[in-house]
Amino acid sequence: MNKQYSLYLDIVRFLASLFVVLDHFSSQKIVGGSARQFIPELGREAVIIFFVLSGYVIAYTTQTKQQSLREYAVARCARIYSVALPLLLLAFLLNYVCNTYFPNGDGAAPYYEVSKAYFYIPFHLLFLGELWNFSEIPPWLIPYWSLGYEVWYYVFFATLYYFSSYKRILLGGIVFLILGHKLWLLLPVWMSGVFLYHHQNKIPLSVNMARLGWCMSLIALGVYEYSDFDQSLLAWGAQIWPFKSLTLGSASRYLEDYLVCLMILMNFYCARYAEFSLLEKCSHSIRAISSYTFTLYLAHMLVVSMWLRFYPHDATSLMDILCISVLIALFTYVIGQFTEHKKNWFAMIFDRSFGAIADQIRRISKPHQGKA
Repeated sequence: MNKQYSLYLDIVRFLASLFVVLDHFSSQKIVGGSARQFIPELGREAVIIFFVLSGYVIAYTTQTKQQSLREYAVARCARIYSVALPLLLLAFLLNYVCNTYFPNGDGAAPYYEVSKAYFYIPFHLLFLGELWNFSEIPPWLIPYWSLGYEVWYYVFFATLYYFSSYKRILLGGIVFLILGHKLWLLLPVWMSGVFLYHHQNKIPLSVNMARLGWCMSLIALGVYEYSDFDQSLLAWGAQIWPFKSLTLGSASRYLEDYLVCLMILMNFYCARYAEFSLLEKCSHSIRAISSYTFTLYLAHMLVVSMWLRFYPHDATSLMDILCISVLIALFTYVIGQFTEHKKNWFAMIFDRSFGAIADQIRRISKPHQGKA
């Protein structure tokens, strides 16, 4: 992966997190009235970008860095838990404190999961919220749902990549059954990133052709966004789904996701050959802001939820929007110092933990040697 393309993917994933923030500004009525029509509702499309990019990055790291299974597990756990664990605990704490000590007068109790935190915190730390018919998200962390897909795709990929013969079939089959129908539906989207990485050099493009294709992919996405075709696909997807007892939930837009996935694949493939040399002049800034992507993706909803809790308005002024935007930026920066920027610390903890578990397994499996 050349530097220009790496920078491009970095800026894309940060922009995707911004689209999620803007989408929640609209859905949570932070931006109200006629101003809402100027906010692009690309939150779902941004998640599909993350899925494709996730598969691509996993394929890249496992091939180029030659990670062992233990190294792979440490890297994935450090990336996910360095952000998910602190923000999950903070979400439960804030929801409890706000509803217990700062009631808003409507008699609202803490979110039902908070009253059973001993169960739901481990439940969410294992990312079980989207398996089969489950549809559970932590309090005030709406974007957390996508982790229930991505983390289990990591696990499934590991069974295919690090095992062979009957072990691959057995372990892969077990994990595949655990995933459930919703994760099956979006698995092709995640795996398309893996496919793109392994086949991106098969048909090279000229710079001009790549830039033309890149522009066309953006135009296609824009036309799709401002048409009603997505609603038709949503209705069609529900109509052709044959298993009515298996609720689609967060996967209800699977047909739309497939179409958006194709646009993203085209965009990434063309960007690979487009030679965006201008990005190198901003490399330091791009690397800096992209290092807060995951934190921004989750943390912004805590700020939005707190804002709505203490300052509920159906339509807000430009000053309100500016204030909450600044609060999100500051909160993301501060939290980021203890989350994404501490990945190495989390990696060290997980490496030691996995090492201790491996040592214990070796001791247990070592044949007992009797006295001579």
